[in-house]
Amino acid sequence: MLSAIPALALAEAEITLVQAGHLIDGTGGPPAEGVSILIEGGRIQAVGKDLPAPRDARRIDLSHAWVLPGFIDAHVHLTGRHVGEGKWENAPVRDLAQEDAIRGVRNARLTLEAGFTTVRNVGASNYSDIALKKAIADGVVPGPRILAAGHSLGITGGHCDTNGFAPGVAERGPDEGIADGVEPVMRAVRTQIKRGADVIKFCATGGVLSEGDAVGVQQYTLEEMRTIVETAHRAGLRVAAHAHGNEGIKTALRGGVDSIEHGSTLDDEACVLFKESKAYLVPTLMAQEAVEAQAKSGGLTGLRAEKALYIAPIARESFKKALAAGVKIALGSDSGVFPHGLQGREFVLMVEGGMAPMDALLAGTRNAADLLGLGGEIGTVAPGKAADLVALAGNPLDEISQVTRPIFVMHDGIVHLTR
Repeated sequence: MLSAIPALALAEAEITLVQAGHLIDGTGGPPAEGVSILIEGGRIQAVGKDLPAPRDARRIDLSHAWVLPGFIDAHVHLTGRHVGEGKWENAPVRDLAQEDAIRGVRNARLTLEAGFTTVRNVGASNYSDIALKKAIADGVVPGPRILAAGHSLGITGGHCDTNGFAPGVAERGPDEGIADGVEPVMRAVRTQIKRGADVIKFCATGGVLSEGDAVGVQQYTLEEMRTIVETAHRAGLRVAAHAHGNEGIKTALRGGVDSIEHGSTLDDEACVLFKESKAYLVPTLMAQEAVEAQAKSGGLTGLRAEKALYIAPIARESFKKALAAGVKIALGSDSGVFPHGLQGREFVLMVEGGMAPMDALLAGTRNAADLLGLGGEIGTVAPGKAADLVALAGNPLDEISQVTRPIFVMHDGIVHLTR
């Protein structure tokens, strides 16, 4: 792999011509054969057959491969320990923010080398995700483009809080995302924005890995949710709501959120609300699979295991219901619930859940770019877009698991992986 700073300089100076044997461009159209992609300054300049290029252009031969836009994961937790990584349950009171960010450097590289050139980091401690985002953008360390949330917002004692410790330990307030009532949640949103957040994430219901709350119980009121959304939207930021339970999902949709994360328990009314609001579902099927497996193996115990075993099968059926209803879906894996760099399996699980392979690829490219508000920048292979490319050895439309084994990754014109 090229070191970060020389690679950046190289990308700015060079013109690159990529020869793709087969191109799935992210628009939903059929694959194109024998296509050239001309890149300069980290941007795609032209896409077509037999493109002319300067004599000294760098040439990359992918004529044997299937080329796609860089993948997008709309739900990750890159910083800190992943679930199962030594003493993760006590990490909130043991680990420094600097440790979280350093682990994030490792996790970001693994994610990029898995073909994910853009991610939305929906919650981190002490703004470690914002620090990581800046380090990547400055070329200090390699990693994907990050949209960072800072602290996730939640009620006192809810899923986004730090529970199960003695009083006085890990107590958090609005500046750390824990806020109850209209004025405190407004302050919490504004604080995340002040610290550099690109997106606001809040917990509308309980969750699996938290202590002391039921997985599907609604936690914020409609008024509080509307305040979070309106405050974020006024600042031009989009809002993601963690929500497992049906009533919390529907309340969040009525509150105007841009996406529901997990969406594990859906009825017909919820699907109608999704379509009326034009919100996306980010189903995180890998997280459901992971917590179920961890509960069965003994990696999760007690209430956490009970919640995992309860919600995972319901979530799989809800995904099928959303798919049949035509709900907009964007790929999000919830990496951090499992080790990073594996999230290509989310494509596989979506196909196993009934999604057509092309639609699964769109969920992790064009659709996810639209959800993130970056449709003009990424998500398709087209002139003017960032030069984010992934190459596979075989056709993912015939064998979707090909996405789990990229042989080439380019991000902003810089090659980060070749096999």
